[in-house]
Amino acid sequence: MNAREIIIRPIITERAFDMQEVNRYTFEVDKRASKIEIAQAIEELFDVKVLKVNTSNVKPKVKRVRYIAGKTRTWKKAVVTLAEGDSIELFANQA
Repeated sequence: MNAREIIIRPIITERAFDMQEVNRYTFEVDKRASKIEIAQAIEELFDVKVLKVNTSNVKPKVKRVRYIAGKTRTWKKAVVTLAEGDSIELFANQA
């Protein structure tokens, strides 16, 4: 897999924005990717030094549309800790 297949998208939540202050960034990643592959992909795409990668598999939630119950999809989340002084500009015009 190449780096663009491993990193799917950044996670945009209040908690993710708060963690950016301490150099921790959250991404949705491919389910088959290992921590080493995730770290290499982040370093390749954003030209930063990765210190640590924490991953978790997000379980599906039960959702209901009228009378039919279903589940959301499962996905893998990675929280990446960067070296001090490095940062990722996710949004160019961030206030």
